[in-house]
Amino acid sequence: MDEKPTNEPQSEAENYDDEPDESFGERMMGLTEMFPESVRNVASAVSNATVKSCRSLYQFSCNASWIFFTSSVILFAPVIFETERAQMEELHKSQQKQVLLGPGSAMAATGPSPSLPLIR
Repeated sequence: MDEKPTNEPQSEAENYDDEPDESFGERMMGLTEMFPESVRNVASAVSNATVKSCRSLYQFSCNASWIFFTSSVILFAPVIFETERAQMEELHKSQQKQVLLGPGSAMAATGPSPSLPLIR
């Protein structure tokens, strides 16, 4: 029942531990010898054009987003500030009215209180 380790060498197909791993770049450099010079030049030109166009597209998108967001801030910020100022004025007028006329005056603007009878 005891299995003893065998000292038989593994076949060459199974033993890849002693070979160093190739990187992608090393493998591609090895494959370049397979193709003619014209194919390598075209592939290089296409890859360079692709990288250049991706960089320019990224730069354009950054500039476009900067222009869009700064323009929207410049256009909408005054509207937001003016709306906030108008709300603060209404709140201030309501507080002044409450101080001058008493706590029931704030409800008088909306109509008589339902708990108080109408006096004519």
